[in-house]
Amino acid sequence: MLTSVEKVLFLILALFSFGATYEGFREMARIINRGPGKLYLDNLPARLWRALRIYLTQSTTLKMRPVTSLFHLAVVWGFTYYFLVNAADVIEGFVPGYRFPGEGGLFSDLYRLFGDVFSVAVIAGVTYFILRRFVLPNRRELTWRDNVLLHPRVRAGGVTRDSLIVAGFILLHVGARFLGQSVRLAAEGPDAFSPFATQVSSLWAGLGADGLLLLEHLFWWVALGGILLFLPYFAVSKHAHLFMAPLNFLTRPPRTSLGEIPPLDFEDEDIEQFGAHRVEDLQKTHLLDGFACIMCNRCQDVCPAYVTGKELSPSAYEINKRFIFKDGMAELAAGAESPQPLMGFAISESAVWACTTCGACVDVCPVGNEPMFDIIDIRRDAVLMQGEFPGELRNAFNGMERQGNPWQSSESRFRWANGLNVPTVEDNPDFDVLYWTGCAVSYDPRAQLTARALVKVLQAAGVNFAVLGERENCTGDVARRAGKEDLYYELAMGNVETLNEVAPKRIVVTCPHCLHNLGREYHQFGGHYEVIHHTELIEELIAAGRLPESAHPNRMSNVTFHDPCYLARHNDIVDAPRKALAGAGLNVIEMPRSGRSSFCCGAGGAQFWKEEEHGTKPVSVERYQEAQATGADTIAVGCPFCMQMFESARAQTADGPEIKDVVELIAERLPEGQ
Repeated sequence: MLTSVEKVLFLILALFSFGATYEGFREMARIINRGPGKLYLDNLPARLWRALRIYLTQSTTLKMRPVTSLFHLAVVWGFTYYFLVNAADVIEGFVPGYRFPGEGGLFSDLYRLFGDVFSVAVIAGVTYFILRRFVLPNRRELTWRDNVLLHPRVRAGGVTRDSLIVAGFILLHVGARFLGQSVRLAAEGPDAFSPFATQVSSLWAGLGADGLLLLEHLFWWVALGGILLFLPYFAVSKHAHLFMAPLNFLTRPPRTSLGEIPPLDFEDEDIEQFGAHRVEDLQKTHLLDGFACIMCNRCQDVCPAYVTGKELSPSAYEINKRFIFKDGMAELAAGAESPQPLMGFAISESAVWACTTCGACVDVCPVGNEPMFDIIDIRRDAVLMQGEFPGELRNAFNGMERQGNPWQSSESRFRWANGLNVPTVEDNPDFDVLYWTGCAVSYDPRAQLTARALVKVLQAAGVNFAVLGERENCTGDVARRAGKEDLYYELAMGNVETLNEVAPKRIVVTCPHCLHNLGREYHQFGGHYEVIHHTELIEELIAAGRLPESAHPNRMSNVTFHDPCYLARHNDIVDAPRKALAGAGLNVIEMPRSGRSSFCCGAGGAQFWKEEEHGTKPVSVERYQEAQATGADTIAVGCPFCMQMFESARAQTADGPEIKDVVELIAERLPEGQ
């Protein structure tokens, strides 16, 4: 189709375009490779399949915003198909008289049909996205509050310009190709397998053969020449997520759960920087996140800190990273130090310490980004390298270091069991289940009621259990989530030594944070244990018929269960608490945000031990009011910290439902004397 001059011009343009594009991607690769850690490619076939499956099904995108997600799915499928279409069009342009994939046949018909349908789907989808960003009411989802720290170029409209450039390119590219097909059909006649292009072909009815030929060449150049003009911009645009998102899923670190935090290597004397002070200190996988970000703000929508008016926006942080890259791609790629630290330029100090580590941003991100882990690394730098952190945390750190608990209490850890005849591992060395009580049970009177209820249930079911008693120590959860990794290391190593000596068959916990650390992170220190939540054990006992039938079978009560973040989202334990409640004859009413989509109570990430950052309301009040709106008589919980947060929220709310642990509701339904 092309003339000899056009072929030469296209090849020259392609040469310059590919050269500039290669340089851009090489700079991206060099920036990513500056980070510590590695990109994982073990078990490559399974990783490739997972990345391909997520890409083609858009399963991560479809988690929320159903209408927008369906439009995005159409664009993804259409744009993917266009890799074939563009290759075919180049061949047709350079090979005189050739028509891909050959004349006639089912494959040829389907090729034209898919090309026609996907062209319209992409045009419709991109048009919707433009309207959504600039016209539709829900465009507010794509903005940030004034108290969120933004890169100067983001504040000046950099994201908007980037979105317009990308959307404009897609519309020009796909639209020109579609119009080119309509011009061809105006010359050749209607095509049943190109219904949309056939309809549009009537626009060119008055043109002669020369006019149609000129238009066909023009649209070919706009469609394919446009790709060559856009490619050098690709590496610094949001459109890079097209490749970087699948690469993100392909190379993510293996984790035992969503929230498993990698350890620091204190044994390596060559390491001079712990945590992330500047962008190049971030792990490779999290540098890749900055290039994969699609700037959709979904993480912001589910962030408890942002929803309650705090300065933290995970999306703003990731976008700020991207613009730090854009400001100094060549310099960063060449090994230069980034000019500003992350805290204060990519994210504010208040935002860093507002994170509850609930994991919602990680769970919802359609491209696999993990801003929560960046925040942990920024906290590590602040605590370990700069010695700067909220003053209230010093008391918790001192308590864990000196007394083995963040309450700073030197009282007995075993006093909660007074009068209950609870055996220790010394009393009962042949136990089947070790009850790891946790610090809350030892020093919080409200949590002690939960522990006593669990003991009642275990004894009623004839469970052979024991506790560590005074030998138990803090798991260190607060230290790790707050960035005090050296303290966490010491606590974890000590606990692993104790547990390995005791060698428990199973460990049951009433605290999801203990569950997560013992079961999902202690393997980093040589501790491999089967750890279950007490609601899982209760579900097992009910299913096995080991618990007596309820003494009040006709006393129905409506409860709503609050899923703790470290139970549901971090460790995917969702059904057990509900089955336990249902087994006790309770009617469970679900909150709008439940299961893995649960909303945080506000205690995680060391928030329980410090003042909450300023916002429109406390996170706990936001969640408590959601539970209250269900009309339930009781809020059932499965975490001592959720319990305390909701008790505080209840004090600020009139006529609110009472709060009880699941096991308390089970225990109070046991026959008297059990």
